[in-house]
Amino acid sequence: MKILPYMCMMFLVACFAACTSADANVDAGAKQSAMKHVLPKDTIPAGVKAVAPVKRPNRPYSTSKSRPKTEIEQVYPYDLALTDGKGRKTSSDKVLKKGKPTVVLFWLTTCYPCRIEMAAIKKKYDQWAEETDFNLVAISTDFDKNYDNYLKYVEKAEWPWEAYHDTNREFRNVMPGELNGLPQTFVFDKNGELAMHKKRFRSGDEDKLYEKIKLLAAK
Repeated sequence: MKILPYMCMMFLVACFAACTSADANVDAGAKQSAMKHVLPKDTIPAGVKAVAPVKRPNRPYSTSKSRPKTEIEQVYPYDLALTDGKGRKTSSDKVLKKGKPTVVLFWLTTCYPCRIEMAAIKKKYDQWAEETDFNLVAISTDFDKNYDNYLKYVEKAEWPWEAYHDTNREFRNVMPGELNGLPQTFVFDKNGELAMHKKRFRSGDEDKLYEKIKLLAAK
């Protein structure tokens, strides 16, 4: 009767061994199945096209050449670098003279209202110049990337007044409002004091501008 417990024990050992072997086979199969889904880093599945990395275009950007505000002369006629319509270098203290009213028109080659304003003034400028002694200059605040467009535009416009480019874009550091929004017109009296400041342009503004010029010239 002692044989029975012994046989039961052997049966249990055999069952445990069989289960352990089955578990091992299952684990091995699972690992092989999982490995089928793991691709080496340099392997691309058949039928799948490699996608080249997206190259972003180089975008032009402008760096400021302006001096710190504390280093710029803040009193008219200032000390700012200018470039005329022929590419020649000069400065604001040579262009903005005292002794007569001076009109400064700030504009951009990409500013449509600026074009409208200067076209309106151009139609009447010769008559103004015959009647009143004053100065008028147009100063572009274009970024360097538009400098060539500035030269072309000035040549094509054939204005009866001098045009300049704000070489280092420093006028915004001396003008009220920092030239936020164009066109802007500034009128200085004979002593270089600011007498008028106007933003934007509406039809008829050119006549108001000339009235101010005549008033200052008569003083």
